[in-house]
Amino acid sequence: MCIIRQAILADIDMIEDTYNEHFNHEIEHGAFTVFKKGVYPTKKDAMKAINTGALYVYEENDNIAGSIIVDKEQPIEYNEINWGKDLRADEVMVIHLLMVRPSMAGKGIASALVKYAMELAKNNWCKVLRLDTGSQNIPAVSLYKKLGFQIVATSSMKVGGAIEHNNHLFLETVLQSTTHCSCR
Repeated sequence: MCIIRQAILADIDMIEDTYNEHFNHEIEHGAFTVFKKGVYPTKKDAMKAINTGALYVYEENDNIAGSIIVDKEQPIEYNEINWGKDLRADEVMVIHLLMVRPSMAGKGIASALVKYAMELAKNNWCKVLRLDTGSQNIPAVSLYKKLGFQIVATSSMKVGGAIEHNNHLFLETVLQSTTHCSCR
């Protein structure tokens, strides 16, 4: 059985294991991301996101296959981007990190997590969902475009607040209005 749920502290080791599997996969097969082991993403980043309620996990058969960090905190670089819509901060939700175990890739987990983030944003009265990714991250860019995200700008950014990256893409999708409820 598969579920997407808010992460809890007991998940931290499995989340960190997902990050480590990602790093090992990129060492062995080549990198699409600019992530660096020990720099970003780390167990500390996951802990912070759990503590603020921003980390969600995709769980399958009691194992964490992927995770997503999503909240209303826009990175400082977002202030320099000419976004498609001029909105208040509380009308914007941001995907900060999407991670799927490489051994679980190709099963629709990333797509399910992004769609979950879109619904979460709608249920929090947001009008857009924003994110950023490296232009070299072809699988991620393809996924986001397939899910309706538009590239708004290309600029530099400190990924995870720590890894300088040029030619970084900034994307957003306008969310369609739905009936909102606070229940899940």
